[in-house]
Amino acid sequence: MKLNRLKEVFDEKGVKNRTLSAVLNKSESTISLWRNNKRQPSLEEFYIIAKLLRVNIHDLIESTKWEGEKSLTYEQISKKTINK
Repeated sequence: MKLNRLKEVFDEKGVKNRTLSAVLNKSESTISLWRNNKRQPSLEEFYIIAKLLRVNIHDLIESTKWEGEKSLTYEQISKKTINK
């Protein structure tokens, strides 16, 4: 599941894993995992990255547009649970 847009933003901004790892005091392999959506930074780390790159934090995260989504909503599940 793709949760972040770090690869796109890092590529666009010319961000190197080595440089970011030094700033965040993380290993280059951790930055690579984030970049490739294998792991996710904490919210605080997303904030620091957004601040460093001067981008909106929302630009670092996949959009949550739900048009056409067919999975159940919390409200639907809640109604089914209450009616049992």
